[in-house]
Amino acid sequence: MQFTKVVLYTDVDGRARFRDEAVPLTEGKPQARLSPLMPSGGLQLRMSPVGFRSDFHCTEHPQWLFVLGGQMQIGLQDGSTRLFKPGDHFFSADTLPPGATFDAALHGHNSCQVGDEPLVTAFVRA
Repeated sequence: MQFTKVVLYTDVDGRARFRDEAVPLTEGKPQARLSPLMPSGGLQLRMSPVGFRSDFHCTEHPQWLFVLGGQMQIGLQDGSTRLFKPGDHFFSADTLPPGATFDAALHGHNSCQVGDEPLVTAFVRA
């Protein structure tokens, strides 16, 4: 049994991409499997109003993002998008490559609130 971790990361060409990784559920009991405990650097909650949209940016600190309410769309430089709804998650690790200067035409991702409900998210730093 495993959990699928959606990862937003910086590829070797400096562009943000998504990939799925398996997280083994090796702890707990047969009726409630758990992953091994992961360290965290704190929890932050955010509410983004209807109409929220960000410019392209990189993640400063790798972190889990959990959508608690509303919908969030993540856009990549290649024009692809991915929609996250309540209960969805991703691990945001698309940091600026070492030594690079941010280029809004190359690096990072953008995000926006979708629909008629505010976007409510929880960030858990890795």
